[in-house]
Parts: sequence; C-alpha cells; structure tokens
Amino acid sequence: MIAPPRGEVTLGTRSSALARAQTVRAIELLQVAWPGLECEVRTIETTGDRTQARGEPLPEIGGKGLFTAELAQALRDREIDLAVHSLKDLPTEEEPGVVIGSTCLREDARDCLVARDGLRFRDLPAGSVVGTSSLRRAAQVRGMRHDVEVRSIRGNVDTRIRKVREGEVDAVVLAAAGMWRLDRDRDVTDWFEPDAMLPAPGQGTLALQCRADDDELLGMLVKVDDPGTRAEATAERTFLSALGAGCTAPVGAHAEASSWVTPPDAGSRGTVLVRMRGLVASVDGHDVVRVEGEGDPAELGARLADEALAAGAHEILEAIRA
Repeated sequence: MIAPPRGEVTLGTRSSALARAQTVRAIELLQVAWPGLECEVRTIETTGDRTQARGEPLPEIGGKGLFTAELAQALRDREIDLAVHSLKDLPTEEEPGVVIGSTCLREDARDCLVARDGLRFRDLPAGSVVGTSSLRRAAQVRGMRHDVEVRSIRGNVDTRIRKVREGEVDAVVLAAAGMWRLDRDRDVTDWFEPDAMLPAPGQGTLALQCRADDDELLGMLVKVDDPGTRAEATAERTFLSALGAGCTAPVGAHAEASSWVTPPDAGSRGTVLVRMRGLVASVDGHDVVRVEGEGDPAELGARLADEALAAGAHEILEAIRA
C-alpha cells in the first residue's frame, strides 16, 4: 500500500443533503485511491443557498457562481483544500487561483420526473403544473407538452418532492444523479432519456476543485479523475462557453466518449473522441436549435456552438438576455 503524499485534506461543501451525499462519495473515491487519507469536511453557505429560502427564480438573480463562489474563496483563503461540486453548477470560466483537479466517473446524466399518483410525463392531465428552477428544463417541457403549465420553484430535493406531495405542483423535474445519490430513485415516476430532454452541460459529474498551485494535491487527484468523463465535460462546457451563455441559460448538451485516438498507457491519459448533441431553446420552447457531431472534445464543442449560433441560437440567447 502506497501512503498518500498528504495525510489529511479538508473538503468544503454546501449544507444540503445532496451536497453532503456528494461529499461522502468524493471521500469514498479519495480513500479508495489513497488508503489512509484522513478527510475533514467543512460546510460553507453560498449566495445560492441564502436566496433559496426566499424562492427567488435563478434567472432573475443572475450572476455567476451562485452556488460556488464562496467555496472558491475558501480555497484561496486556505480554509479548505478541496471543494466538492456538481459540475453543472460551476461557471465555465475558472475562478482565479483555482482549477478543477478531477472530474470523477460520471453518474446518471438524465433528468427525471416526480409526479403525483405515480404518473409518467405523457400521462399528466392537461393543465398540470410542472415545477422546475431551470430554464433549460422549462423550455424542453414546454416543447414536449404545450398543454401543461411550468412554474418556477426552488428548494432542495426533499422540498421539491414535498411540494408535489402537498399539491403545490403536480410534478417536478430533477436531476437523476441527485435522486440516486440520495437513494430517492423510488420516488421517480418517469425518466427522460437524453434524446427527449438534453441534460445540462456536466450534469451527473462530480468535480473536485483545488488551488491551482497545489501540485501535491493535483497529483493525488489524477487517481480519481476519469478521462472519458473529462472529455465529455470538456466538450459540453466548451459548447456552453462558446455560446456565451451562463449555466442558467436554456442550453443542453450531452456528450459520450466514443473512442480513443491514442490508447492510454501507464504514462498517458490518451486522447478521447466524443459524440455530442447540443440544444439552445427559447424559454417558451417554441424556437429550438439542435446540433450534433463527433470529434476532439474542445474542437467539437466550439464547432457545434458556431453551428448553433449560425442557425439562430444567437437571436434566442439575445432575446433571453433582453
């Protein structure tokens, strides 16, 4: 057994049950890779957490890093060594002085539905109220069902499911990975495959963020980084960044590692090609631009963004910003 270069690390996380579950998962991965590593957890409140109780719609709050900026600052202040994130919450622009040291093996990237009476999405009665805080989900729900009402709701997973149980809404759309991590998959009444609802860029992926100058820890994180997941994340986040859209915009992207150009060996991660589909939609779901292709992750993400902008995504995003 090889001793870890560092005996102890402090991980920063938000206080929600899902954030804590993600941190437990990150610790499991780290301790499997580095037996004997001691992990301390520190809870940090973010701007997104403080506004959640008031139910303010995310698009109206605006700004970048609502759920991540305070964790990045804690890294810079050396209060923590690692920040645990759901990758879809991280802005595509790196915070000064910090980097994503690891993209852990991706879990379920899909979205899912929790509805009253165990109903599937197609069986919801006309006029049903579907809750979500995501413009991306709202646009795609409206595109699939013009006869349902989409309502902005916020809160942690338990809160959103409770709003269904209490009749405030008839259904909510949530990230499938969060339901699995919280052992709430039995509450799911329908699963949206990516060809029906494209997930957010990075959805289902845990990201471990650390200081950019922490070479020792960066070396340790290589052992919990998954090259295929990193390639998928690179393509999706490059697509989002090249569009000039924030992580709350109605943009979906789903990449899948397709092949190795250079097979990985003991001294190389290799080069991964990916297949990806991307989407930009108007908030009402009426105007939708779809693109797809295959190639090098960064090149593909930029190329598909250019194709989307040329096909009308620029006008859609400008209308939303206005």
